[in-house]
Amino acid sequence: MIFENRLTEGRLIKRYKRFLADVELPDGSVVVAHCANSGSMLGCKEPGSRVYLSPNTNPKAKLDWRWEMVEVDGHLVGINTSHPNKLAEEAILGGVIPELSGYASLRREVKYGQNSRIDILLEEPEKTGAANQCFVEVKNVTLRVGNDAQFPDAVTARGTKHLRELMDMVAEGHRAVMLYLVQRGDCLSFAPATDIDPTYAATLKEAIEAGVETLCYVCDLSTDGIRVDRPMSLGF
Repeated sequence: MIFENRLTEGRLIKRYKRFLADVELPDGSVVVAHCANSGSMLGCKEPGSRVYLSPNTNPKAKLDWRWEMVEVDGHLVGINTSHPNKLAEEAILGGVIPELSGYASLRREVKYGQNSRIDILLEEPEKTGAANQCFVEVKNVTLRVGNDAQFPDAVTARGTKHLRELMDMVAEGHRAVMLYLVQRGDCLSFAPATDIDPTYAATLKEAIEAGVETLCYVCDLSTDGIRVDRPMSLGF
C-alpha cells in the first residue's frame, strides 16, 4: 500500500476523545487529526512523539488530516486501523501469505455470523460444500510488551465475539483464520495480551483448539507506504 500523498511530520501534543489528536506541525501551527484507532494505543500516544499525518482528500471529511504513524524508540508504528484489511488483501493476492493462497476469489466486509461482517472471505467455487469458503478476521497490532507484539491493547468484547463467530464457522465445516498484522518491526514474536484482556486470551486458546487457524505477519513501514513483509512466530 503506497500512500497517495506525501506524509507530513509533526509532534504529538495529545490524543483525546479516542478519535482526535492535536499535532504541532514544523511551522509551529497546531492541527487536529483524525485518529482511526479505537484502542487504547498503549505505548503509542506519548506527548512529544514524532508522528506522520496524511492529508484528508475526502471533501466530506470534517478534519483535514489523518494520523498514520508514530515513531516509538526509533521504529515506525502504524496506528491507522483502516488499513489492515487492504494490506491483507494485497498480501494475499500477491502471494505474500502462502497459507491463504489458492482461492479463486476474495471479497471484503461480507455479512456473516450474528450481525457481523468478516474482514475477508476467500472462496473456491470448484470445491463443494462448506469447504469452499475461508473466513479471515484481520486485527491490527501495535502493542509491544518486552519482545512480544501483543493484542489487544484494551479489553475487547467485540474481538472475543469475532473469535466465537470464527469457531462457529469451523463447526459448520468452513475454514476460519485469525490473522494478526503487526505494524511495527521491533518485536520477535506474537502473543495475546493476557494481562490486559484475559477473556480474549482464553477465547483465542479455545478457538485454536476448536480449529481456528492463527497467523501472524509483520509489516514493513516507511513514510512512502506499508506492506505485509514476513511471518512472525507465535510465542504462546
